[in-house]
Amino acid sequence: MGQQGHRSSPELRVLLVWMCGGRMEDIPCSRVGHIYRKYVPYKVPTGVSLARNLKRVAEVWMDEYAEYIYQRRPEYRHLSAGDVAAQKELRNNLNCKSFKWFMNEVAWDLPKFYPPVEPPAAAWGEARPSLSRQIFTFSWREDIRPGDPQHTKKFCFDAISHSSPVTLYDCHGMKGNQLWKYRKDKTLYHPVSSSCMDCSESDRRIFMNSCNPSSATQQWIFEHTNSTVLEKFNRNLDL
Repeated sequence: MGQQGHRSSPELRVLLVWMCGGRMEDIPCSRVGHIYRKYVPYKVPTGVSLARNLKRVAEVWMDEYAEYIYQRRPEYRHLSAGDVAAQKELRNNLNCKSFKWFMNEVAWDLPKFYPPVEPPAAAWGEARPSLSRQIFTFSWREDIRPGDPQHTKKFCFDAISHSSPVTLYDCHGMKGNQLWKYRKDKTLYHPVSSSCMDCSESDRRIFMNSCNPSSATQQWIFEHTNSTVLEKFNRNLDL
């Protein structure tokens, strides 16, 4: 599907199986193995090359859903995908179903975890007390990420205990150590550890501590908040 010399991803191959009349079977006692090579015998696309491959997938297989990609990655809209006539002819000859069919019949629960349109964030902007004038987003997943709502990073605030430091860890979307509650008293509460985010402005540290709403270093004030989203997060909770 990609440009000459590139390999299609396992995700794309699975998509083609579903849309084009194949099937996947769960065989009892089956075993699946993977042999890792000592080197990669083909070029792995990056940068513009990767973007072009992704656009080719969108243009050939995603139908009207391609618009969601262009909304999130505006730079892809006018990027040349090259000649995809052969791929479109293949799809037509195989009588492949639409991407909408795939989303409705196969991946019907996918939007719950990966919505096509990013839901509004609960709070974003510079959070005071500010340690380095960085921008953060308290996202619709109830995690906290560096960046503004349109350009959040893939790292989340993570803590493991009531006295641990707050670290940046790969966002996993499973709540747990990355679940936060922005309470009415302006504290950032961490349910797993039953503690609150605190900071030391002198040495620019963020850490967990016993909740104390009267402590100035636990009063987190975002530049922007969405009261509707916050109320939904905190509904039926004694916060």
